[in-house]
Amino acid sequence: MDSGSHTRDSRTPSTGSGDPTALSRLSRPSPLSRPSPLSRPSPLSRPSRPSRPSPLGRSRTVERELVHRTSVAAVLLTDVRPHGPLSFRAAAAWPRSHPTFPRGRDDRHSPWMIVETLRQLGIYIPLRHLDVPRTARFLIDDLSYALDVDAEPTAPHGASEVTCLVRVGGLRTDRGGNALTGLRMRVDFLAGRRPFARAAGGARFLDAERYDRLRTGAGAAVPSGAGPRPEPAVLGLASESDAVVAVAGEELLVCPADPRHPFLFDHGTDHVPGAALLEAARQAIALRSGGRLVRPVACRMSALRFTEHAPPAVIDCSARGRTGEFLFRQGGTTTAEGVLRYA
Repeated sequence: MDSGSHTRDSRTPSTGSGDPTALSRLSRPSPLSRPSPLSRPSPLSRPSRPSRPSPLGRSRTVERELVHRTSVAAVLLTDVRPHGPLSFRAAAAWPRSHPTFPRGRDDRHSPWMIVETLRQLGIYIPLRHLDVPRTARFLIDDLSYALDVDAEPTAPHGASEVTCLVRVGGLRTDRGGNALTGLRMRVDFLAGRRPFARAAGGARFLDAERYDRLRTGAGAAVPSGAGPRPEPAVLGLASESDAVVAVAGEELLVCPADPRHPFLFDHGTDHVPGAALLEAARQAIALRSGGRLVRPVACRMSALRFTEHAPPAVIDCSARGRTGEFLFRQGGTTTAEGVLRYA
């Protein structure tokens, strides 16, 4: 999914705690939780013994073009296979060493690995299995995840082998019913056979012509700022080059230190990607909490409209207890909003 922010109307396109019950508390009911009519057995069919699915491939990554990545090193998926109507099984490799998502001191992976795996599934499955053309533009409506910190894997030698159980629903088509224009997706994450996280999100797809009309005049360059930045350690960063916020008086701005950041800006965009917005929100809440809230174990973000590169978006956030709320403002308009929760 092109991780941008945008409106839901016709003018522009539209996105817990650490205990084991966080997965159910944060997740909202969605069409994905209801069985599809396609999955109901026919009364004429004879029951058969279910066959054990063949092992997922884990030796090589999927094509980088099918997850909208320029760098092969940023590709996490290694295999995706259908597993019933609108259901899929997928394998992902979460590296022990990641340039943008370093493991913590306790060897736990960055929670953003969940979000990135969801994003890659949300692009790969429509392109590979649902006939969405490669020329389509993918836009996030909303996304969420919840992580069980008691069950999550720690980084072993090499990479953590993660299995994803995917359900697709909420399909939307054009007026003629010929082209898929949007969907919702829910993913359960397992380490071995043990579930440790759940993520969900919605996306829509625009053909290139409609997207170009919509974005005519939008700036493509990613500006970098030289404004004062918080100390990296307060933001939970090892290097200032990963900072995407800057201080401007009493305000915090979306202002990447590295406009060609190897992950957040892997390829050129004409708006701020959703991954950069999430990381900016995390850094802002880390700063407002004095470095107390750094690693979110649950998240929900809704994209209301595109967040442009310029002028820099303002981040409004608050940190109370184990919760941080945020919204992005640009030109007096809210472009995205959400909440992060911490263990």
